[in-house]
Amino acid sequence: MKKSRISIKIKSRHLLVALGILCFIMILGTLTTSAVPSPIRNAASMFVTPFQNGVNRIGTVMNGWASGFRNVRKLKNENEELQARIDELTEDNNRLIQCQEELTRLEELYKLDREYPEYTKVAASVIAKDPGNWYSTFVINKGKADGLAVNMNVISGGGLVGIITETGDHWSSVRSIIDDENNISAMIATTSDTCIVSGNLASMSNGRIDFSELRDRGNVVEEGTNIVTSSISTQYLTGILIGYVAEVAEDSNHLTKYGTIIPAADFKNIREVLVIQELKQTKENS
Repeated sequence: MKKSRISIKIKSRHLLVALGILCFIMILGTLTTSAVPSPIRNAASMFVTPFQNGVNRIGTVMNGWASGFRNVRKLKNENEELQARIDELTEDNNRLIQCQEELTRLEELYKLDREYPEYTKVAASVIAKDPGNWYSTFVINKGKADGLAVNMNVISGGGLVGIITETGDHWSSVRSIIDDENNISAMIATTSDTCIVSGNLASMSNGRIDFSELRDRGNVVEEGTNIVTSSISTQYLTGILIGYVAEVAEDSNHLTKYGTIIPAADFKNIREVLVIQELKQTKENS
């Protein structure tokens, strides 16, 4: 006679729930009473302790992450504040640099004004220029309403810049001495020997303009000699510095000399000018 077998099938999820309930009861009993036998408590602790340690480690890690996130936010806010401060200081520094540059230019104008005390002058700022690299022609922000007129001499940066060719109520056009169309009757400052100074934009690539027809009677002209506007010029007032001799050579006739001049004014960077309000004819007749 065969013995009958009884098979019991338990689903895994039911088994997991039962084990969970059992663990909970054992943990509760371990924590709430000392009547539970030691072996049971020890067995329970074998399950509980690793679980508690794991929970503690997870809590520590999560707390570290939270702290890290807080620090990142704090650092980000501080970085944004520092960047804003840096931007503010950079802007202040740029303004100071611009103010210093403007002060330097104004000091140069003041010095130039004192070099020609016999003339009445009006200060003006450049508001437009020709499209080239050099200030061969440009526009200033003063005109007829400020007492300016055509043929008034313009100076800046230590010497002669050019002459006014056209005026409006509040603007004037200036043609500089480096322009190809400009020819000036000039002379050696120490001897009054005359020459012609000619604008030459091609020569200005080397920072120079040309002079010619110089009668150097005393043979004194050399590198660094001052050349100024002459008394026989029809448009330019007498004695205004044009520049300094850079090179000099003798013409084939052995009577005159020619060469190049380094202008006293900086024709790459003109911001402010002084306009001499006296005209050549008016000054001579006064």
